[in-house]
This record gives sequence, structure tokens and C-alpha cells, in this order.
Amino acid sequence: MIIPFIKYSKVLIVFSAIVTVACLAFLFMWGLKPGIDFTSGSLLEVTFNTRPDNEELKKIFDNIDLKNTFFQKTGENGVIIRSEFLSEEEHQFVLKEMANKLAPSGVLVHEDRFETIGPAISKQLKSRSLLAIILVNLGIIGYVAYAFRKVSRPVASWKYGALAIVALFHDVLLVMGVFSVLGRFYGVEVDIAFVVAILTVLGYSVNDTIVVYDRIRENLLRHSADNFDEVVNMGLNQTLMRSINTTFKTMLPLFALFFIGGFSIHYFALALLIGIASGAYSSIFIASPLLVFVYKWQERRA
Repeated sequence: MIIPFIKYSKVLIVFSAIVTVACLAFLFMWGLKPGIDFTSGSLLEVTFNTRPDNEELKKIFDNIDLKNTFFQKTGENGVIIRSEFLSEEEHQFVLKEMANKLAPSGVLVHEDRFETIGPAISKQLKSRSLLAIILVNLGIIGYVAYAFRKVSRPVASWKYGALAIVALFHDVLLVMGVFSVLGRFYGVEVDIAFVVAILTVLGYSVNDTIVVYDRIRENLLRHSADNFDEVVNMGLNQTLMRSINTTFKTMLPLFALFFIGGFSIHYFALALLIGIASGAYSSIFIASPLLVFVYKWQERRA
């Protein structure tokens, strides 16, 4: 059975464009909520035998002149506390104050982790993360243009790379749009782990797209390019099960990490799940149909 992907390509591209525009709108309205990796500050994760209310914790921190502090519940009895930069002396003082204030209520405090990021380091991390994403995209365009140099007809080889980047743009925007919504309504922050997830999604998505493009290239070398849309549709059908199987097997361990991996990697796994699923979608329903769209546009111009 041959699935007519190209026949419904306009509907798929319009749907993808709507999703992309919606994600862009979320990012412009709300942006991403940066974690301490990009804003500098301290992160303290503690566990209680009986978790107190956030208001009770807020009063303790207000009394020691730490007013701009945020509290996020985690697990059954845990709390993640984000504050301005704390020295080691201030860190120990905060722990002591919490223990003393909560002891009369029978609440015990156990520290799970403590992290600090200075302003200079956070600024450097932000600039390096942006540079890494830009260099990865440029590298992808260059590699795909070189890999497809033998099939410059009917679509120039560099356009394969450019269209792969369009698909990547959709995937990355979808992940960022979802995290923009999560940050706005659930206080979910993005950190270095999120950047690592984005770079992983870039690599996975372009890998899936290149597999499909490579099959199209093989078909072009064997068949005439006169029926380019049929050649593309054939390539999509030939690689469909490979894309589904690879994506499914990749997502299985990510689901395990998401549900039982603990809070520290919960949103890292979520970003990968969204990005990898989107990468499989975009390689089939965006990158390849856009090749046909570019081909037909060139034919109309000619």
C-alpha cells in the first residue's frame, strides 16, 4: 500500500505552520523562564519529614532578608528553593534557620543538593549556548549540501540543507513553545539541561530527515526526475516504518526517565520526548513535502 503523503502535503504544511506561529506567539508573549544557569543565584533542594506550606517557608526567608525567593514543591515532601546568590556561610545559616524555626513543629530538614551560579558564569553559559545552536545549524546546512552534491537536479543540493533547517526550526520552536506555556502557568524553568535537550533534538531530527532525503536521492539516481513528486512520495513510503520503529524505540527509555527518573531530569526527558516525536513528524510531513513545493515553484517560474 502506497500512502499518498504528497497529495495532502498542503494540509500538513498549513497545519505545521499554524503550530509554528502559535509557538512563536507564546514565546513573544511569555518567553522562557530562565533558571539559575542563566540568571545567576542559588538553588537549594531540601526534603522534610512533613512538608510545610510555601507561605511558612516564605516567612522564614523574609525574616533573614531573602525576599525574592521562589519555592517549588517536588516529590512527596521535597521543596526546591531558588534565591539570590548565597555564599557558603549564608547557605549554612539558611539551613540552620530553617531547622530551628521548623523544629518546634516536629519538622526535620534534610538537604539534598545545593548549587550556585555567579553572574559572570551565567552570562557566559547563555552566550555559549546560543553560539552552539547557531554553529550546529550552519554545520547541518554545509553537511547536507555536500552530501547531496550529486543530485543538484531538479532541486539544488543546498536547498536540501535549507529545508532540513526549516524542519528543525519547527521542532525546536515546538519544544520552546511548550516550555513557554509550562513556564507561564507552572513555573517550569529552562537551564543547561534544556539546551542539551535542544541540541539533541537538532541532531536526531536532522538524522531522520537525512535518512528520508537519502532514499529520495537514491530514487532520483535510479529513476527520472520528471515525476519528482512521485519519487519523493516513494521515498517517504520506503522509509516510513524505519522512522516509526526508530522513534518508538528511542522514546521508550525516555518515557521511563520521564515517569520514574526523578524531578531533576523530569523536564529534560519531556523536552526530548516532544522534540524526538516532532523530529519524526517533520521529516515526513514537512521536510519532504517542502521539496516538492520548491520543485513546483521552480517549474512555475521556468
